[in-house]
Amino acid sequence: MSNQIELHQKTLFGHPIGLFVLFFTELWERFSYYGMRAILVLYLVSETGGENPGMGWSDGSAIALYGWYTMFVYLATIPGGILADRFLGQKKSVMVGGLLLCFGHGILAVEALWAFYTGLTFIVLGVGCLKGNISTMVGGLYGNEDIDKRDMGFYIFYMGINVGAAVSAIVVGYVGEVYNWHYGFGLAGIGMAIGQFVYWRGQKYLSHVGNKIELENTNKESTNLFLQIFKTTNSLIGFSLTALLGLYLGYSGDWSYGLLLIGIAFAVGFAIVVYNDGNKIEKDRILVTYLAFLIVIVFWGAFEQAGGLMNLYASQKTDLALGNFMVPASWFQSANATYILIFATLVGSFWIWWKKRGYEHSSIFKMAVGVIIMGLGFSFMSLASNEVTYNAAGEITQKSAMYWLMLAYLFHTIGELCASPVALSFITKLAPARWGAFMMGAYFAATGLGNKVAGLIGENASEAGDFWTFTGITIFCTIFGVLVILIIKPLKRLVHNAE
Repeated sequence: MSNQIELHQKTLFGHPIGLFVLFFTELWERFSYYGMRAILVLYLVSETGGENPGMGWSDGSAIALYGWYTMFVYLATIPGGILADRFLGQKKSVMVGGLLLCFGHGILAVEALWAFYTGLTFIVLGVGCLKGNISTMVGGLYGNEDIDKRDMGFYIFYMGINVGAAVSAIVVGYVGEVYNWHYGFGLAGIGMAIGQFVYWRGQKYLSHVGNKIELENTNKESTNLFLQIFKTTNSLIGFSLTALLGLYLGYSGDWSYGLLLIGIAFAVGFAIVVYNDGNKIEKDRILVTYLAFLIVIVFWGAFEQAGGLMNLYASQKTDLALGNFMVPASWFQSANATYILIFATLVGSFWIWWKKRGYEHSSIFKMAVGVIIMGLGFSFMSLASNEVTYNAAGEITQKSAMYWLMLAYLFHTIGELCASPVALSFITKLAPARWGAFMMGAYFAATGLGNKVAGLIGENASEAGDFWTFTGITIFCTIFGVLVILIIKPLKRLVHNAE
C-alpha cells in the first residue's frame, strides 16, 4: 500500500504522473475518434466502384447518419456516468470504454455492411463510457488546495485532446482517402489500442482516483426521478405535450424523429422536476442554466457542420490542388484543433485583459460572443460558394479556393475558445449540488442535440443551396447572440452572484 501511495504522489513538471497517463490515453482516444470522424461522411458518399470504393450514399443521407451518430456519442455519456457512479467507478469505466472503442474501430476495418453498423455502435458505447469519466478523473488527481494546479492540469489535458485531433485528421485522413477507407478505420483502431495500453500500464499512478464510491443512502431524488415527472402539474404538462408531438410525427410516418421527441419529453419532464425542487435563488439560476443549454445547442448545431456539410464541400467544391499535390479533403478537419493549439493562450489572455479594463466579461456574454464569431465564420463559406460555377448540365466548372475554408475554421475556433471552455464551468457554478450529476449529463445531452441539429441543417442544404445555407447560419447565429447580449443584465440578476 505504501508503494502505491508513493507512486501516485510522484510528479512530473510539478503535476501528478497520473495526469500524463490520462493525457496520452485521451490523446490516442481522440486520435481514433476524430480520425474516423474525418473520413466517415467522405466514405459514405464515395462511389461504390473504383479503386477505393465507398457506400455510394447521397449527401443528405450521409449527413443524416453523421448527425444521428454524433448525437448518440454525446448522449451515451449519461449512461456512461451512471455506470461509473453506481457500478464500476470511473477508472474501470474508462477501461471498459477503451476496450469497446478498440473493438469498434477494429470492426470498421472489415469491408461489410454489418461491420459498419456494429463498429459505430461499439464506438458510441465506448465514448459514452470513457469521455466524461476520464475528464472527472483529471480533477480527482488534485486536492482542494491545488486549484491553480488543477486548472493548469486541465489545460494540459485539453492540449492532448487537440494534438490527437490535429494529427489524426492528417494521418488517418490521408490513408483513408488515398489508399483505402478501411485502412483508415483500422489505423484509428491502432491508435486507440496504443491509448488503451498506456492507460493499462499507468494504473499504478491512478490508484487513488476514479474508484467506486459506496453510498450509504441512495439519493431518492435520483431513484424516483421518472415518477416525479408525473407528480406535479407543470412537469406532467411539459412531458405530455412533447411526447404527443413525438407521437404525431411518428404516426405521420417519421418514427425516427418521433421517438427522438418522445425521449426528449423525459428530458423536459426531468428539467421541470429539477426546477420545482429549488428555492427562489436556485430556480432563478436553473432558468439561466437552461438558457445556457439552448446556447450550447445553437453553437454546436452550427459548429458541427465541420464534419458533415463542410467536409463534403471541401471534397466536392474546393480546388484542392497545391501545385502538383492534391490536398486530401479530410485534412481540413485538423484545422480546428491546430488553431486551438495556436490561439488558446491568446484568447485566454485577451479575456483577462478585457476584464481588467472593466468591460462585461460574464460567462453568458462570452458564450454569446462565441456564437456570433463562429456564425460569422460561415460568411466566408457564403463568399466561397459564389466562386463555384456550373455548366448547363449542372457540372462544376470552377471550384472555390482553399483559403475560404481556412478562414471559416479560424473564426469557428475563435468562437469555440470564447464559448466552450466557460460553458461547462458556468453550468457547474449554477447547478444545485444535489443535481450536479443530472446537470452534467444534461450538458452533454445538449451538445448531442446540437450535433443532431447540425445533421438536420446538412440534410436540407442541397434544397436550399450552399449560399443560402451558409448565409442563413451566419444571420441566425448573429441575431441569436445579439439577443442574448441584450438581456445580459436581467440574466446576471438571476445568477445571484454565482460567478
